[in-house]
Amino acid sequence: MRIIEINGNKFSNMNGFYREIESKLTSGLNWKIGRNLNAFNDVLYGGFGVHDVNEKYILKWHRSEKSKADLKYYDRIIEIIREHENIELQLA
Repeated sequence: MRIIEINGNKFSNMNGFYREIESKLTSGLNWKIGRNLNAFNDVLYGGFGVHDVNEKYILKWHRSEKSKADLKYYDRIIEIIREHENIELQLA
């Protein structure tokens, strides 16, 4: 199963979070993803270059405790990820 890793050391606010997500979950786009939770949810479905629609994968979030302290919407982000049955979330 594919493993996609994000690192909480690489961001400390939502703008940085979206940049990290974009760099890890999309590729070859000639546009940037929206900077909102709806766009983040859409990217998780796949089809944006890194993984196929509904492909099963592991999303490993390194330094997630730092992100929990840094991000106002951390709990909602976790909820959104867990709503996707094709994603196994690993907090590290």
